[in-house]
Amino acid sequence: MSTKEKIQEEVDILEKETPQHEIVLHNDDVNTFDFVIDSLIDVCDHTLEQAEQCTILVHYKGKCTVKTGEYKDLEPRCSKLLQLGLSAELV
Repeated sequence: MSTKEKIQEEVDILEKETPQHEIVLHNDDVNTFDFVIDSLIDVCDHTLEQAEQCTILVHYKGKCTVKTGEYKDLEPRCSKLLQLGLSAELV
């Protein structure tokens, strides 16, 4: 086995061991586009373009995954979105 194959195999194993979670933002009839965009920029570290795209997807599709990662990083972010009055869940 070459060094490159061995390193790739180790990377594959590490990727499988770290479970990924998602924050899913749901549509509501309460919050404005601007408020949701600003919230995603502040809480999820989105760029303006990312936040706008997610907001449009939430509006037209009903929901959108706005952040993925480890649970310990996402839980406080999801809580903050909920505190701001947005409909979000951590899955």
